[in-house]
Amino acid sequence: MDLHHLLDIAPYSWESILACLFCGSLLGLERQLRGKPVGIRTASLIIIGTYLFLASSFLLHGDSVDPSRVVGQVVTGIGFLGAGVMLARDGIVVGVTSAASIWVLAALGVVIATGHTAVAMRMAVLVVVILYGVDLLEDNFKVFSRGVHTTIRTRILRRSSDDERDGPAV
Repeated sequence: MDLHHLLDIAPYSWESILACLFCGSLLGLERQLRGKPVGIRTASLIIIGTYLFLASSFLLHGDSVDPSRVVGQVVTGIGFLGAGVMLARDGIVVGVTSAASIWVLAALGVVIATGHTAVAMRMAVLVVVILYGVDLLEDNFKVFSRGVHTTIRTRILRRSSDDERDGPAV
């Protein structure tokens, strides 16, 4: 068996798989560097899985095959994953941004499966700009840190100072 035959993934596309890896790694890296759920590994698997499900539906033939139904089922499954990263702590729901990131990753997988890899890569960059940019705004302008954001930051700072005061765990 030659290398070309070994690397053949037809009817799927290496270009699409690499686009999935780029987008998943980009979003996953942003989340992972900030210590959030849905790091590089999870993000890459979500987007590749979505691509494979939808690209596979395009390959099926017959009157009963409707790729839009596959998209609907992917969205339902992704909703389940997203719900798994959200938690309620002290009356505050956390993990909503990570859940939204999962949702966007699935959407990017759909965009790639429909043949729009360049658009998906641009959208992935835009999502990272939003995630990072809003954080910069919250850090530099009080108006962006009101309501639940103030409560969360206050509790995080309080826990950090409590941990420092208590010293290292024995």
